[in-house]
Amino acid sequence: MAAATRTPPRNSKLKTFDYAVRDRTGKLVKGSLEANDATAVVARLRSQGMAPVSVQESKVGRGLNVEITMPGSTRVTLKDLALMSRQFATMVSSGLSLLKALSILADQTASRKLASTLQHVRGEVETGVSLSTALAKHPGIFPPLMINMVRAGEVGGFLDQVLVQLAENFEAEVKLRAKVKSAMTYPVVVFVIAIAAVVGMLLFIVPIFATMFTDLGGDLPLPTQILVTLSAGMRVGAPVLAVLAVVVPLVWRRVKNRAAVRNVVEPLLLRAPIFGLLVQKIALSRFSRNLGTMLRSGVPILQSLEIVGSASGNVVIERAASDVMESVRQGRSLAAPLAEHKVFPPMVVQMMTVGEDTGALDEMLHKISDFYDQEVEATTEALTSLIEPLMIAFLGGIIGAMIIAMYMPIFGVFELIQ
Repeated sequence: MAAATRTPPRNSKLKTFDYAVRDRTGKLVKGSLEANDATAVVARLRSQGMAPVSVQESKVGRGLNVEITMPGSTRVTLKDLALMSRQFATMVSSGLSLLKALSILADQTASRKLASTLQHVRGEVETGVSLSTALAKHPGIFPPLMINMVRAGEVGGFLDQVLVQLAENFEAEVKLRAKVKSAMTYPVVVFVIAIAAVVGMLLFIVPIFATMFTDLGGDLPLPTQILVTLSAGMRVGAPVLAVLAVVVPLVWRRVKNRAAVRNVVEPLLLRAPIFGLLVQKIALSRFSRNLGTMLRSGVPILQSLEIVGSASGNVVIERAASDVMESVRQGRSLAAPLAEHKVFPPMVVQMMTVGEDTGALDEMLHKISDFYDQEVEATTEALTSLIEPLMIAFLGGIIGAMIIAMYMPIFGVFELIQ
């Protein structure tokens, strides 16, 4: 009876190996792969027609060679993806193979996290996995919009065109975010300065005046009494406020994407007195741009609606997209359900209806997106012009009121001395 052969157990924890190989043309190519041991790496490389030159375990993350990462270095921003998509499209349209293009992108990208991910994607593609499937294995890096568009481009044979559309989409989104950020920078900075000035005066300046007023005796004016009380409370509550300033943003980052929080906060943002209109225009621009880009790339309508709804950044838009999906499933119009949601103005509904009737819905959606991009730019400029004088008056009013409250007892200092 022949002895049964036993397969050695595979190590469940894969290691990363750096390798150098000669390809079929004799060119030296370097990269990295994950495997149980060096033997598995060599076998995989030889199965791909490569001639291994050297294979060794990566030093990153071992012993004293642990890679030091700075805060934010592990994040992949939308700007990184926009630049990567543009370069990827240029290389693919120029005739470079996917493997070569991925290698170049991994070498030249500024984001170390994105470079490492692209190396893994390249390794997957080398084994015969499609590009979209390899991207889908990294959902924290590549959004569903990108994955599904790449899959549609692979199926239709126009991957280079899809990558160009992706690059344009990401670049427009980066530009939109930059406009909003520039509009919000000034009021946020002024508000922080105002808070810091008030806290500094209450902690360090008001106590000096309070001691002087106590030595002089007499009754303090009501504004001065309020200021002294606030100063005493601030000395007790300052540590608590400092802890809250750190804890609240961390907690908010954890809970902001929960359904219960979004259902309350995001509808309120749309109804906000000053910024609600800006939030609405941003959401409409993002919705129409993403939907138009996916339809133009050949992604199925139901799949497109599901993705753009979740990518819109607002639960109200997401609900509207769900209603549209249900309408399309039943064979009805795409634009009609949007009329029941107040977040979509009549102009948007009518333009989408015309796009459906003429068979140019993707083009009409891009026109809507361009319109709202211009509206966002005009609104941010108007808000900046309005907020600047208001914030200056706000800051000056608070500091001026505190100074007047501190100096009011000095006006009667001679009476207190007598």
